[in-house]
Amino acid sequence: MTRKQKRLAIIGGGVGFLTAAVLLVMFAFSQAVAYFYVPGDLAKADLAPNTRIRLGGLVEAGSVKRGDGKTVTFSVTDTLATVPVTYTGILPDLFREGQGVVAEGAFVAGSPVFVADTVLAKHDETYMPKDVADRLKAQGVTLGGKENIR
Repeated sequence: MTRKQKRLAIIGGGVGFLTAAVLLVMFAFSQAVAYFYVPGDLAKADLAPNTRIRLGGLVEAGSVKRGDGKTVTFSVTDTLATVPVTYTGILPDLFREGQGVVAEGAFVAGSPVFVADTVLAKHDETYMPKDVADRLKAQGVTLGGKENIR
């Protein structure tokens, strides 16, 4: 093998290695993405069953039901649509009706119920996740008369 052939073999091997590394990183990131939706957007979205998403909105008043053990069912609303949610686990201390929430999970095939594995609640009286606040504001919803949503 000449020097030129060796150099080309090394460069070709390096390019192949970098290509494989980039493809593996892209595959890993595509598996970890969870898109954000509010209940009103889900009617327009074409989601495959078991696709992980984040569902954000307000916990509907009168919808929180405690089941067996740590299972809780509640509804998330954006005042245009409502989605029933089931969660098994310990809810955040600040979780309550009428407050902002983001639930991460998926819809089970053939069921309109969103099965959450993570529930995040606001951490003080004025905070709401920016995506949720922006979408609710765009729909004309005022949140307790407070304009200082971050």
